[in-house]
Amino acid sequence: MVRSIGEVLLRSLGQGATRKCSYYRGGMGMAKCDGFDDRGDMNFEMEQIGSERTKNVLILMSDTGGGHRASAEAIRDAFGIEYGDMYKVFVKDLCKEYGGWPMSDMESSYKFMVKHNKLWKFAFYGTSPRWIHSGYLSVIASLYAKKFEDALMKYKPDIIISVHPLMQHIPLMVLKWKGLGKKVVFVTVITDLNTCHPTWFHPSVTRCYCPAEEVSKRASSDGLDPSQIQVFGLPIRPSFCQALHSKDELREELGMEKDLPTVLLMGGGEGMGPVKNTAIALGAALYNEELGKPIGQMVVICGRNQPLASNLESFEWKIPIKIRGFEKQMEKWMGACDCIITKAGPGTIAEALIKGLPIILNDFIPGQEVGNIPYVVDNGVGLFSTSPKETAQLVARWFGSEAEELKKMSEKALRLAQPEAVFDIVRDIDKLFAQLGHVSHISYDLITSLSSCSL
Repeated sequence: MVRSIGEVLLRSLGQGATRKCSYYRGGMGMAKCDGFDDRGDMNFEMEQIGSERTKNVLILMSDTGGGHRASAEAIRDAFGIEYGDMYKVFVKDLCKEYGGWPMSDMESSYKFMVKHNKLWKFAFYGTSPRWIHSGYLSVIASLYAKKFEDALMKYKPDIIISVHPLMQHIPLMVLKWKGLGKKVVFVTVITDLNTCHPTWFHPSVTRCYCPAEEVSKRASSDGLDPSQIQVFGLPIRPSFCQALHSKDELREELGMEKDLPTVLLMGGGEGMGPVKNTAIALGAALYNEELGKPIGQMVVICGRNQPLASNLESFEWKIPIKIRGFEKQMEKWMGACDCIITKAGPGTIAEALIKGLPIILNDFIPGQEVGNIPYVVDNGVGLFSTSPKETAQLVARWFGSEAEELKKMSEKALRLAQPEAVFDIVRDIDKLFAQLGHVSHISYDLITSLSSCSL
């Protein structure tokens, strides 16, 4: 390898009299060419400058569902909290920014398909066989490899973190083609809680972080070595781990009734599922006609579904209700509530567990969210019901005669929660870099920056 580097330098600088080369920064050090004589011999000195250099982290995601970006931002924030400016973190959708069709159109294609469940189900399971997804990803890699290479050379990552199942294969292919496959720490953080598409599992990653033991078993069966697998949980925003005010204080801050139990109703970032019908059913079930007063209150998070929010705001409600759009402080709203009704999104489930909220799942996306239902039900932290009326009646019982059952479920949720997962992940990545990632920037510079050497 030293010989090939010398040849590159000779071609870049020309042969002849002794020459001097300006400094350029490497991953854990600075490299300089002290000189080489007319025979082409070179004294190539690698001068270490320690671990104080800011390391670059490139997190690869796609807005195909809100969970991938949420996980990416959680990891970014955890790096900042844990290590300050030691790491510079970039969150990027390489397919949208650097890829061509169909990769650049993944977000809109996904949103269209999940609205037509059969179409998404066909796409999810139809691309599961390795021979199918490996084939089409190889073709796409061959078409757009140069653009992905440009992205990698732009950010010069010491560490690459994928939080999306389609963000392993092509970047790893490009790294391999550039001779960087073993010189950059590349990890996968799986953001599906139970059911995972096989594209999540790539045998060339440095580490694969799994949210649960069931997922780690699938990783093993797909060819990953035990040393590549770690089970820490799903990465959730650090704000969920931080101490907040009491439930009463949060309710006062958010303008809610302090003494009424509260149900949180949501349908993910896009406001999907039977949110409207469930809200109407809850409005009826949580009002005691005999006493002429409510027995509970409701918070509805509509996400980006503005028509849903407008529709709900047009109703006359007999119970206290808060109707919200896309929220960036979910830790506060969850902290103010006693239970949650939601579709089976993995991020929402993990957040609810951290806040000790019993869960009623009322919808799911075929494929990746199917396994989340038994995860919730079998662990005794919630139930599954597609009937708005039955769901509302269950919440009414939880707020009345079955309050003790609600309390037990809350305790189980807190035991199942993994609030420190995101910090466990970034700490482990930091250790990996210390062990394996000390030559990455040097490698990028040798590939891209040798032409900057001057006489």
